[in-house]
Amino acid sequence: MKNDSYILVVDDQMANIESLGESLADQYDVRFALSGQSALEVIAKSKPDLILLDIMMPDMNGYEVCRVLQSHPDTAQIPVIFITALATPEEETQGLDAGAVDYIVKPFNPSIVRARVRNHLALKYANDQLRVLSLTDSLTGLANRRHLFERLSSEIEHLQAKPETEPFAIILIDIDYFKRYNDTYGHVAGDFCLQRVAGVIRSALRSPADLTARYGGEEFCCLLHQATLDEARQIAERISQSVADLEIPHLGAYERQFVTVSAGVAQWQPHMAHIESVLQAADEALYAAKATGRNKVVCKV
Repeated sequence: MKNDSYILVVDDQMANIESLGESLADQYDVRFALSGQSALEVIAKSKPDLILLDIMMPDMNGYEVCRVLQSHPDTAQIPVIFITALATPEEETQGLDAGAVDYIVKPFNPSIVRARVRNHLALKYANDQLRVLSLTDSLTGLANRRHLFERLSSEIEHLQAKPETEPFAIILIDIDYFKRYNDTYGHVAGDFCLQRVAGVIRSALRSPADLTARYGGEEFCCLLHQATLDEARQIAERISQSVADLEIPHLGAYERQFVTVSAGVAQWQPHMAHIESVLQAADEALYAAKATGRNKVVCKV
């Protein structure tokens, strides 16, 4: 039965590609590239689940391709199996040291190729699930702090490489008087409140390129990819209003009697060399929102 796994076969000999295609096409989405450089171009557009890679190619050999893939976080987790005529232990060691998960010598047995592909795909999917769990807040289902910092680092690296790109914006959100909410209603109700607020924040995202994370306790952070300060402010105000519209009772919130949020908004600027710089700017705006009455949005200009 065919599944959705996408396998990229990289070999400069069409006969080898056709042979591997015949062995795997009935089970997987098999695509091919005839050189190392063209393989990297294909991968940049659509990341495969697994790569079958020849070593001896004219423009860029398989070792070099594998090292390039290993050097980038977006491709380092793609399993690479070398399929090559190079059969010495030294060459196999070099291939595994370059980052490959397996090494098959030509001429290959199709049943062995299928079995190893199946096993490495199963291992990849298991590792993918573990990685998702390691980057997810278990209570709210949002990204956790670790995931947020990984994405912030990636965004800053991208902007430093392409400074003409629209910078990202940050929204820090804090549930007003949340300690009093827990003291009044208990931690079970507090957890449910966090989940409902998280759902509102998640629904405010514009696209999969944006990220919402639980920053800590009752604080949340939105990373808005290529967003102006005004766009981020509008999203923050929409979140604030949507949380208020839930009308979650909160007798400890003084005159409002419902759960509300305060938000601080900032946009990354070229002088901000570190992740902490943009977070501090948003945090200063959040502090100003809380210090001037809460249930409001403040932008750091």
